[in-house]
Amino acid sequence: MTLQEIAEQTVTGLGYELVEIERSAGGLLRITIDLPWTAGQPEQFVNVEDCEKVTRQLQYVLEVEGIEYKRLEVSSPGIDRPLRHERDFERFLGQVIDVTLKAPIGEAARSTEGVAAGAKVSANRKKFRGTLERTADGGWQIVWSDEPAPKPGQRVSKKREPAPLQALGFTLNELREARLAPVVNFKGRGAVDA
Repeated sequence: MTLQEIAEQTVTGLGYELVEIERSAGGLLRITIDLPWTAGQPEQFVNVEDCEKVTRQLQYVLEVEGIEYKRLEVSSPGIDRPLRHERDFERFLGQVIDVTLKAPIGEAARSTEGVAAGAKVSANRKKFRGTLERTADGGWQIVWSDEPAPKPGQRVSKKREPAPLQALGFTLNELREARLAPVVNFKGRGAVDA
């Protein structure tokens, strides 16, 4: 059995989801776990006890299987969780994500008001940050505005025209990487700014 198969079987057997396996220099084996997600259910998060439980079981299984490592680290996905599968995108629909494409998009990005709005994207751009949405045909897109966020205490005129929104449709095969954008406002992901 491969390391991926061993970790997957052990982690799912304990009732968790395997998010990522990473081997680093110096013999570090990093396993990232999460609690399974069910649509309509309240969000649950991995805690220290969950990580301890998986660590103990993995240490035993890896020793039995003869997998070499110097140090084992089991952790939660964190605030910049990788998105890899369709269910990950469904789970975080409406959240701000960072997307890196495999190839530059050229002039493929389009404004939500259409290309006539004059919104252009650099031909060699691969990285985008925006809100994850479903398209009308059931695909995926991110929507963003290139207008910088106002600085704390800065006055913003109500008469000023906002920058046009832009949208980029994509398939999972076109992505090199997708992650949740880190939210560090200490009010939580779902909090509304007052």
